[in-house]
Amino acid sequence: MTDETRAKSALARHHWRRDLVELAALFTAVAAADSVANTVAHGPDGPVLLVSSAAALLATAGFHTWWARRHRTAPPSPGETLAAARGEAGTAPSSVTGQSTALWRMRTTVRDEPGSLAALCMALAHHRVDILALQTHPLADGAVDELLLRAPDALTPAELADAAAAGGGSGTWLERADAHDLVDAPTRALTLATRTALDAAELPLALRQLFGRCAIRSVPAAEGGPDPAVPPEGVWEETVMRLPDPSGGTITIERPHLPFTPTEFARARALVELDARLGPRVPPRSDVLTLPEGNEITVRRAGLGDLDAAREMHERCSPATLSRRYHGPVGDADRYLRHLLSPRFGRTLAAYTASGRLVALGHLLWDGEETEISLLVEDAWQRRGVGGELLGRLVAMAADAGCESVYAVTQASNTAMVAAMRALDLPLDYLIEEGTLVVTARLAPVPARPPARTGSSTHKR
Repeated sequence: MTDETRAKSALARHHWRRDLVELAALFTAVAAADSVANTVAHGPDGPVLLVSSAAALLATAGFHTWWARRHRTAPPSPGETLAAARGEAGTAPSSVTGQSTALWRMRTTVRDEPGSLAALCMALAHHRVDILALQTHPLADGAVDELLLRAPDALTPAELADAAAAGGGSGTWLERADAHDLVDAPTRALTLATRTALDAAELPLALRQLFGRCAIRSVPAAEGGPDPAVPPEGVWEETVMRLPDPSGGTITIERPHLPFTPTEFARARALVELDARLGPRVPPRSDVLTLPEGNEITVRRAGLGDLDAAREMHERCSPATLSRRYHGPVGDADRYLRHLLSPRFGRTLAAYTASGRLVALGHLLWDGEETEISLLVEDAWQRRGVGGELLGRLVAMAADAGCESVYAVTQASNTAMVAAMRALDLPLDYLIEEGTLVVTARLAPVPARPPARTGSSTHKR
């Protein structure tokens, strides 16, 4: 016999007791009414007592109506808030009307048992926090819940963390969010996969945007082949992931402030596998520019296929030009080219003349969480606007990739590079140390600009 059947049988056995109680209450009420009627009808002040009672009842009803209208907009009680969190109300709890709110990303670990997520939601609802999105990362002995929250602006991070702890969360991590986080996780993953499929250079950027603030480093393959410490399926250790690079070497992802989960490791492996299946690829688009002096040059993305042309340009460059670009012995310049032209380490733009001669290279290099920008222009083509054209396009590419700043390392005497950076019309920071100049351009406050600059015309093919 089930518990429900037992409960119904108990109700059937004892219903006669309830009937007796109700019948006794009815007789008592009739007796009380008869006593009051006899007192009023035969007493000397009967009519006055009846009129006074009616007036008191009318005054009570009027006061109740006035009180209800005055407090109609009062906030819901804790019971109503919990009911809304459980879905018993028509809409989810929202912030107080007219109160400013803030977006937060929260990650917290809860126990793997029924009701743990409900307890967390109710604890947040008690503080008028609205849950906009939720992702669950299963663990061996629990689950990591990643939530996008809209909370009252007056609510501090410490209060949010305390609310999560009251709901059973532990190891809570908080970060301010923005409108970009309102995109749901499947849509973001598909968008990043599309960008990776179109351009091999997008893989490090896609991984960075997938995991937030993290450092992505591509380590070239050592002599003798791939790193034996990294298996084909990759390896994951708390805050570090290492995956085999399809183009050779290893991709290392570090996020010291927040451990990775098995779900995130699987997502990273999926993106790397997509890149491996598609093979090397560079978008075919190119721009033909007319310089102020009338010459035309073609600017396009460069890759390892431009390696021979780049080496020939090195042979035509003077030692001083190579020294300003590579900051070291001129003889070591050639060995940097394969690294610079690999799409895994950044993006490279090449400028070709109408006769097919490479005269300039511009590099945008992913340096952990920072982005370096560099230029090499053949001596005969310097101070003719080529470097400025490449630099403007590289900065636009960095802004499109979500970089907040770019920096250039050069010699303090390289006035041409300094002039090109100043021509960007961006906020610049200068750092000089032992003759080395580091110029940092901050991109965040500046809106996107078209690639072409004043004084040149552009057409695409």
